[in-house]
Amino acid sequence: MLNDQAAGLRAMQSNQVQSATPAAKPVRVLAVASGKGGVGKTNVSVNLGISLSKLGNRVLLMDADMGLANVDIMLGLQTRYNLSHVLDGEKTLKQVIVEGPAGLKIIPAASGVKRMAQLTAMENAGIINAFSELSDELDVLIVDTAAGIADSVVSFCRAAQEVIVVVTDEPASITDAYALIKVLSRDYQVTRFRLLANMSRSEKHGRQLYEKLAKVSEQFLNVSLDYLGSVPFDNDLREAVQKQVPVTVGKPHSSAAQAFKEMAYEIDSWPIPQGATGYLQFFVENLFQSGH
Repeated sequence: MLNDQAAGLRAMQSNQVQSATPAAKPVRVLAVASGKGGVGKTNVSVNLGISLSKLGNRVLLMDADMGLANVDIMLGLQTRYNLSHVLDGEKTLKQVIVEGPAGLKIIPAASGVKRMAQLTAMENAGIINAFSELSDELDVLIVDTAAGIADSVVSFCRAAQEVIVVVTDEPASITDAYALIKVLSRDYQVTRFRLLANMSRSEKHGRQLYEKLAKVSEQFLNVSLDYLGSVPFDNDLREAVQKQVPVTVGKPHSSAAQAFKEMAYEIDSWPIPQGATGYLQFFVENLFQSGH
C-alpha cells in the first residue's frame, strides 16, 4: 500500500505543471495547532469549520491527531471507519468521510491505535494524496493537528497555507505555543502564524495575550504573528461540549458562537494564494517533501 502511495506521489510530482493548471480549483488549507493539549484546539477547529460552512463554503475537517482522535467524540458521531482503514488500503478517503452538523464533512482518525500516532511523513503524505480526488468538491480543508511538536504536526503545518495557533492565558500554554512557533520558524522556515486566544476573559484580554506572545516572537524569531481573534470563556460553550453539540449549532447566538462567526468572516476574506501554492496538490507535495 505504502509503495503504491509513494509511486502515486512521485507520479504527481512529475505532473506538477499539469496539476497546477488553472483548471485545478484553489482550496484554502488551514492547520490548527497548539503547543500543549487542553487548550480547546479541537473545539476551535470544529466551530470554525461549521462557521465557514455556514458562510457557504464546502468544508472538510480532517482529524489529524492520529493516535488520540476526538473530533467524532466531540460531535457525538458513530464512525465505523477512519484514516487507519485508508492507510491499510481497506477504504478510500471518500468512504470514510462522515457528515457532521451544518454541512461540515469530517475525516475521523483512529483512537488508541499506537501505529497511527507514529506515522512517517511519507505515510502522512500518502493519506493526503487521496485528497486530490476531492479538490473539486472542496473549498476549505481544516487540519486539526495533534498537540505539541510531533513530526506529523510539523508536516501538516509546513504544508498548510495558514497556521492558526490556539493559546490560553496560562504559562504552560504560552511557553509551549512559543516553542511550537520557534521550531516551525527556525527549523522549517514557516514564518507566518495566526494567533487565536481561547477562553479569554474579554476581547481586550485576548488581544493582550496576543501582544505578549507577538512581542517576544517577533523580537527573537523571524516571524510574523497576526491576531485572528479571541473566544470568550462562555458557559454556553462548556455546556455545548458536555452535550456533544457544537456551540455554533446548539447556541448560535451565544458570545462564543458570535466570536467564531466573526473569525470565519475574517478567514473568508484572506486571499487564496494563486498558482501552485493555491492548490491542494501543493499541500500534498509539501507533505511529501517534508519526509526528506
